[in-house]
Amino acid sequence: MIFKKDNLKLGLVLGLIGPMVGLLVVYFIKYSTFSFGEFLSTFFNDRGLITSIGSLSLLANVVLFTIYVNTHRDTTAKGIFILTLIYGIGILILKVWL
Repeated sequence: MIFKKDNLKLGLVLGLIGPMVGLLVVYFIKYSTFSFGEFLSTFFNDRGLITSIGSLSLLANVVLFTIYVNTHRDTTAKGIFILTLIYGIGILILKVWL
């Protein structure tokens, strides 16, 4: 199974996809009354939402990272961590510049 592998490429892919899945989960739980386009527009234009929803979407990577560290697949966890940092920096840049 692919999730039992321990390599950096897998970690980078999981780290890239995790926050997107987290964002979808936040959308379906709290903002499903809006269209997804309206949700994204509001997300990128409201400083408060960038921080709160961005942080919640990164929780998906925290879960993935914890799973891979606890199962001693440290190379995959490293890839997830790298992408989490990149997403976090991106969220900070969006918050400061918008």
